[in-house]
Amino acid sequence: MDFTNFKHPYPIKKAYSKKTAYFCMEFAIDQSLKIYSGGLGYLAGSHMRSAHDLGQQMIGIGILWKYGYYDQGRDADQFMKPFFVEKNYAFLEETGIEFKIEVNRHDVVVKVKYLPPDVFGSAPLFLLTTDVEENDFLARSISHRLYDSNIEAKIAQYQLLGIGGSKLLEILNFDTEVFHLNEAHGLPAAFYEYSKHKSIEKLRSQFIFTTHTPVAAGNEKHDFYLLNKLGFFSGLDQAEVRNISGIKNEIFDQTLVALRIAGLANGVSRLHGEVARSMWSPYPDTAPITHVTNAQNKDYWADEKLAKALKQKTNTALIERKKELKRNLFKEVANQTGKLFDENLLTIVWARRFAGYKRANLLAQDMDRFHRLVTNTKYPVQIIWAGKPYPMDYNAISMFNQLIHLSHQYPNLAVMTGYELSLSKLLKQGSDIWLNTPRVPREASGTSGMTAAMNASVNFSTNDGWIPEFAKHGHNSFVVPVANPRWSQHEVDDFDRNNCYRCIDEEILPVYYDQEKNWWSIVRNSMNEVTPFFGSDRMAEEYYSNLYTKIGNKKLVKK
Repeated sequence: MDFTNFKHPYPIKKAYSKKTAYFCMEFAIDQSLKIYSGGLGYLAGSHMRSAHDLGQQMIGIGILWKYGYYDQGRDADQFMKPFFVEKNYAFLEETGIEFKIEVNRHDVVVKVKYLPPDVFGSAPLFLLTTDVEENDFLARSISHRLYDSNIEAKIAQYQLLGIGGSKLLEILNFDTEVFHLNEAHGLPAAFYEYSKHKSIEKLRSQFIFTTHTPVAAGNEKHDFYLLNKLGFFSGLDQAEVRNISGIKNEIFDQTLVALRIAGLANGVSRLHGEVARSMWSPYPDTAPITHVTNAQNKDYWADEKLAKALKQKTNTALIERKKELKRNLFKEVANQTGKLFDENLLTIVWARRFAGYKRANLLAQDMDRFHRLVTNTKYPVQIIWAGKPYPMDYNAISMFNQLIHLSHQYPNLAVMTGYELSLSKLLKQGSDIWLNTPRVPREASGTSGMTAAMNASVNFSTNDGWIPEFAKHGHNSFVVPVANPRWSQHEVDDFDRNNCYRCIDEEILPVYYDQEKNWWSIVRNSMNEVTPFFGSDRMAEEYYSNLYTKIGNKKLVKK
């Protein structure tokens, strides 16, 4: 393939002809390509698949992480241990592209690999790497670990994504019309582009920014002078950077600046859009913030046999297939923990990134009630936890290990490691209840419950993220009432936990065990109603119709 005048190898539909580059730190496209950590990557992977299926003229720009995020294993005491194992991918193509970026006043050689659309059915994906012989160890290590804990390495990664991605687009002669920053990691692209034309208006006619973080403290901030020293601003004069970014002090807020250089921005659920507008409206010169609710690719995630069984009038085939999928999951539970679970018992799964606000241990914070729940002989339950904490987040790792310790005390509890695409599919297909417990409104969207619903697992959640757009309590989901936002964190947790137990005891367990027809009616409603709106084809179409095609229209973007 000639990469000096890149053209999509599949037909482009007229409605999606605007040339768009999608910058993201991670892409979860297939289990075998381990360049992702969690929700951001899962979203990007589904977006790339739908962009391909719809015939959109989009390319992905990412980084080829030598060690991925990390491989989640166990130590001799069965507690979590991160492993960093070198990855090799024979299915990636060499492009022959090589160029340099400057990091900390040193030239760093960048090479590019290519994932063709026909490998996994995704839009073209270009992956940048500095792990080449021409670089010294520090330069090579830039593309070693996704979300490196070292601040300077992390900033260098953002420069690789942003500046490296922009330089790649020049080499490809892609004539990029839209730069889509999926989170603010790729922000250096904006300063590189500005260094070429010195026009903030042109930036705002091309850049779109998607924010995923609904809490101001969760947005990345770095020292202005450190960023300047490392080359984050592509050699621009400091006064010029301050002028276009609006940053007057030494703290550089990446999300705020992304909102100021972008012409349009979006949150990732209706609720998150409202929260983001409230968060950022006090700051001057920010882009209009709309929302495009996250979604997932049904063709990738949904079990085909379940989908066929759903079309039958009786529940027989649906029940049998669900039990088969539960047995598949329980084989892996037995493989990891030595415990044999029963496909006839209600199985609750909590699985996602481990972070404090997501409260994986919410039910276990009241051990008396928890003990009664997991030893209930009339209405027995099985509970599984899974997810990857950030490898340097010791509080989250401690919570993960506490749950492992708790699981050793009961035969019907399990904590699984290796939460990646394959295990995620097993858990969603094998669960009856998909438990989601973030503190409202901390979850921007969340998407795991969407793919669980596609696989006959019923959402049981606090009313956060995408849930208000989908859930109808007792009809297709079970939803916890929203706590008073003026309460303390302790009071909110107590309120949510009490309501979770009330719902489990009074509604979920009796319906599952005593009202089979009603249970499968809820399952059917959930499966039928989760798509098409929460399928990623809708999301990919909305990005074009609501954002990409509107960017550059002076009547629609900020001045």
